[in-house]
Amino acid sequence: MSISPQPRSSTDSSGKSPKSQPWRDNAASLTDRRDTLTTIHSGTPSLVEPTFDENVLRALCELDCGVPLLLDRIKQGMVSCREASVFFKKRALIEEEYGKTLQKLARTTSEVYAVNDGKAGSFVSAWQSSLRIHEAMAENRTRFAQRLNEMSEELSTLVKEVDKNRKQTKDLATRYERALQESESVTEKCKNRLDFTSEELERVLLQKEGESLKDTGLQNRTGGAGGKRAIGKAVAKGGLLLKGKNPGNACSISYFIQRQEDDFRSRLSTASDQYRKAVMETQAMRQEYFNFQLPRLLRALKECADEIDLGTQYHLTRYAFLFESIVLSDGSTLVPPPDEGLGLKATIETIDNRGDFKTYMQNYAYARGNAPPRGPRREGPTDEGFLPPLPSFNDKIHSLVTPAPNGPNGTQDKGRPTFGIDLAEQMARDNVEVPPIVFKCCETIEKYGIQSQGIYRVSGTTSKVANLRQKLEKDLEAVDLDAPEWAGDINNVASVLKMWLRELPDPLLTDSLHQGFIEAAKIENDRLRHIRLHERVNELPDPNYATLKYFLGHLHRINQHSAEYSMSMQNLSIVFGPTLFGQHASVSGQGGVMADASFQNIVRLFPLT
Repeated sequence: MSISPQPRSSTDSSGKSPKSQPWRDNAASLTDRRDTLTTIHSGTPSLVEPTFDENVLRALCELDCGVPLLLDRIKQGMVSCREASVFFKKRALIEEEYGKTLQKLARTTSEVYAVNDGKAGSFVSAWQSSLRIHEAMAENRTRFAQRLNEMSEELSTLVKEVDKNRKQTKDLATRYERALQESESVTEKCKNRLDFTSEELERVLLQKEGESLKDTGLQNRTGGAGGKRAIGKAVAKGGLLLKGKNPGNACSISYFIQRQEDDFRSRLSTASDQYRKAVMETQAMRQEYFNFQLPRLLRALKECADEIDLGTQYHLTRYAFLFESIVLSDGSTLVPPPDEGLGLKATIETIDNRGDFKTYMQNYAYARGNAPPRGPRREGPTDEGFLPPLPSFNDKIHSLVTPAPNGPNGTQDKGRPTFGIDLAEQMARDNVEVPPIVFKCCETIEKYGIQSQGIYRVSGTTSKVANLRQKLEKDLEAVDLDAPEWAGDINNVASVLKMWLRELPDPLLTDSLHQGFIEAAKIENDRLRHIRLHERVNELPDPNYATLKYFLGHLHRINQHSAEYSMSMQNLSIVFGPTLFGQHASVSGQGGVMADASFQNIVRLFPLT
């Protein structure tokens, strides 16, 4: 009974435990609680590895200190996890304070500079851009602080959950061990009772045979006399004294000894049954504990240890990744890729002190042109030594800053051309999301031409189209397309819009993606063709994507009136296919533009369907 059997898995022991187990009543209240043991078989997701190391579990079962070993290990893991949580919390405070302070500094500096009389020109642009870069870095730090706070809270929650499961499992293990110890104590008491009853029965049998306690040495073997043993000795003495003297007394003593023998035999039988029962229950309890309960407890504790270890490692790895990401983000903000704008150093290098000073000098002289002269006289009588008058510097400045009217009807050229200019350059120059000419023409066409028969298919008058193009090129904002001159024949406005699209240096759907659109249009499966065309549209540069999105919305509104005015999706595709793609030759060299015309129409039809 002292040898522990080899541990088995919990599935091997299920259904084979004795029906009567003392601890079942003591721990009955634990079955309804969500402790660690109930979550083992619940299938709830956790951070523990799906393949549990059964060899480790077997080795722990063979150790006498398996439970305290795991309890101490879990406690160490909790301390480490709690320290990591505290570190993340303090680091979050530092990052949050740094981000908010840097953001406040950048914004305050920008506002203060705006109200002060500081340098203008390229310097103020570079200065404001550098402050915006600092604001972006501050926002990154603030988001980093938020992630650190979340990780700290998650680690703190993990520590609480693991500590709760550890205490519950520890309490359950203590109950099981206490129940086993109590059963062993009961078995020991039953054994002592059986031994005592056996000794008493042996003494009575010796008395019955007429042997003296002194001669047999039973007294030395049995130890001190108890209450019933003292009575037995008195009876023995009385029997010896009366033996042979009074036959009646001898018969009474024999009868009394026989009754004692029967009583002790009955007690011995009862004590033997109780001892046998206690031994069987203790042995069954020990087997239940070492084969089933102890592996379950150790498994639960091992999973708690794994959960706290893996949870801590996961968040430390996540912290390392976030830290690397924030450093890389700061680096990409300071030195972005070539196609994503200027970094801090490049922004500062855009400062043109010479050009700024020249502009400042011109503006300063022009602003003070009417002020009375100060200082030495510049002009005077020649006989007094004055030199001939020089050309007025203010007149030169005035001629520089006052542009002369030019063009037909005195239209002033503002120097902001729009035809034949790169789309991204136009939008960056005008700081808009949609080119102004597209917005202006589309708005006018929807107002006056959406009910016009064959809009976009019917061309305008060549001379009027050329005149409108020249006016829009010189001063786009000054041209009023609501005037009867243009609203009366809306086809002129539509022709100018198509001309603007055709004259883009790079077509709206770009040269680089042309073949990709054609290949996608050749796919026969409708679903796959839509997916591939979506992918090509998403690959467009941002200016092209924004312009195409607005323009297709305009064409969709035109198409809604196709039943009355004959501009169906097919007709719109025929008109704008070559315009949006540009005049490309076939990649294979066969068929030229016409070979791809049908597929261009499919691409044009795709966004409208």
